[in-house]
Amino acid sequence: MNILLTGATGYIGRRLLPVLLEQGHSVYCITRDKSRLNSDIYNSTRLYAIEADLLQPIPPHLVPVNIDAAYYLVHSMSTQGNFSEEEKRSATHFTEALQSTAVQQIIYLGGIANAAQLSKHLQSRKQVETILQNGRAPVTVLRAGIVVGSGSASFEIIRDLAEKLPVMIAPRWLNTHTQPIAIRNVVEFLTGVLLKEATFGNTYDLYGPDRLTYKDLLEIYAEERGLKRYIFTVPVLTPRLSSYWLYFVTSTSYLLARNLVDSMKVETLARPNNLAEQLHIRPIDYRNAIRMAFDKIEQNMVLSTWKDALVSTPRFHYHAYPMQAPAYGCFKDRREMQATNTDNALNKIFAIGGTSGWYYADWLWEFRGFLDKVFGGVGLKRGRKNSTQLYIGDSLDFWRVLYASRAEKRLLLYAEMRLPGEAWLEFSISDTGMVLQEATFRPVGLLGRLYWLMMLPFHFFIFRGMLKKIATADTDTMQAS
Repeated sequence: MNILLTGATGYIGRRLLPVLLEQGHSVYCITRDKSRLNSDIYNSTRLYAIEADLLQPIPPHLVPVNIDAAYYLVHSMSTQGNFSEEEKRSATHFTEALQSTAVQQIIYLGGIANAAQLSKHLQSRKQVETILQNGRAPVTVLRAGIVVGSGSASFEIIRDLAEKLPVMIAPRWLNTHTQPIAIRNVVEFLTGVLLKEATFGNTYDLYGPDRLTYKDLLEIYAEERGLKRYIFTVPVLTPRLSSYWLYFVTSTSYLLARNLVDSMKVETLARPNNLAEQLHIRPIDYRNAIRMAFDKIEQNMVLSTWKDALVSTPRFHYHAYPMQAPAYGCFKDRREMQATNTDNALNKIFAIGGTSGWYYADWLWEFRGFLDKVFGGVGLKRGRKNSTQLYIGDSLDFWRVLYASRAEKRLLLYAEMRLPGEAWLEFSISDTGMVLQEATFRPVGLLGRLYWLMMLPFHFFIFRGMLKKIATADTDTMQAS
């Protein structure tokens, strides 16, 4: 079959795409930037990238007419603008793009929305359902609540809270009920309904076997990890304070935290259905979903994380930047050092950040991350999904990977921290084994120039120490990291 997939670089899309390819389908992915799809890792001749932005009308010639089914996995909850309006535009342009195709089914993954009062996020998801249902093809709507899996937003937030806070004074929405579902089950449902005529025009809630409160989710996670945690709920934390509580403790952005808190006040309890029985899917309970997530984490096999789809800098768009840092109108800190072992130096570059740290004065990096959080940035808590590999579009602490090639011995990062300007950090190794480390800053106004001058003393020690650790990396230090 020919499948059109949106959201292919998002958390769910990255899990669904390889399964569709393994099943023998030809998959056409709509993405704003082809390079973020990282097509090479799928090693398939049946994967095609369509570079288009759903916020704009899609030229009809870009979408093949022989599409059999289409997945709509797009959402805009963490964007800076009016996410409801953006989701409306995206869904409208998506249905318009399908008008001249032979599509027989649209599959949409939304959120469980059975409560009398819905959050803005869930209202927007229902609005998208209506727009898709007004298109030419029948729609199968799947609705999920909390999705549990390595790298999912829900799982990572629960993980951050449970592992960092022995005692929690938490908002009362921790007593809200939900029915978590394992990411493996979500993918099974998404592929199971594909061109199943019995599901055309129907809406199904996806849910696991457990009915739990958010407090239960935290306590069960702590038990599974051998942690003792004390959680007390109080009625005095306003939604704004709750959002800041999530924002500072976890790796989420403030915008996402605010929208999550808004949704967490709503009970996401499913309406029972027999879809699992129809598709021969066995729902996975919450404890086993946690264990499966950590199996992937411990094997360094996390396929996707919600952070990779989250771009916190509103002015940044991948397609607007070449894979080179700018040369003019910028301040630069350029350093070179001969590598004692080229392979070890390259491994060190591609292992930077996350649990490996930044190799020199990590406490200063952590303090910079704290300041970034104070001023509304992403901070240094996002980490990385894989300890040895980096791909274009990956989040890396408060950086974003613009370019990564082991073959070319080159890594280019773009800063997503709060700055009076824009910043890039590049590492490369020449054929002669010379390690190049270059920081580039393009200031905005007088404040940007003052910022660079103020940071010069710190850059002198930090960048020099970091380069030395990379260039002189030996087998022992690589094993330690």
